[in-house]
Amino acid sequence: MIDLYTFTTPNGRKISIALEELGLPYTLKVVDISKGEQFKPEFLAISPNNKIPAIVDHDVPGGLKLFESGAILIYLAEKTGRLMPSDPAGKAEVLQWLMFQMSGFGPMFGQLNFFSRVAPQKLPLAIDRFRNECARLVGVLDQHLSGRDYVAREYSIADIALYPWAAGARGWAPELFSSSPGVIQWMERVSQRPAVQRGMKLPELSR
Repeated sequence: MIDLYTFTTPNGRKISIALEELGLPYTLKVVDISKGEQFKPEFLAISPNNKIPAIVDHDVPGGLKLFESGAILIYLAEKTGRLMPSDPAGKAEVLQWLMFQMSGFGPMFGQLNFFSRVAPQKLPLAIDRFRNECARLVGVLDQHLSGRDYVAREYSIADIALYPWAAGARGWAPELFSSSPGVIQWMERVSQRPAVQRGMKLPELSR
């Protein structure tokens, strides 16, 4: 059994989607970051960087504690032998696009969201900088997806990592996706997967 510590963020939804896709049994544990619950000692003992998501895999003797969404995705794929090819070339292709999300797509959209929507003082220089970089990254992804169904040779943890960020950002910055038909078609394709639909709804805070 896996304990998933998460909240309603793109990074958190990566892991709920992956667990749903893999059919692994898990217990959902909500860490409400809007209330500062990520700083509680019991959570810091699992995720010392005070970030969600994190997991504890009780299938491992003593319980394996793991934080960082990219590391968790790789672990789950290797644990099950699914969502990532086993051959070196196929695995490398998936990992490079996972790192594309981890190092660029997620952080840049996160910064754009903060400076354009959250920050009390709107700084045009920062907004323009991150908007331009986000547009560039969407363009890179769109060019890559031309003629492809998924980011790598088949549906993988790379798609799972990118989808929640792209779907969320399209909701509040649709103009950045309007000239990227490859990305839009890919999002529509991924969104039809039942496990993605279930994972994107978690955690349901009203429960």
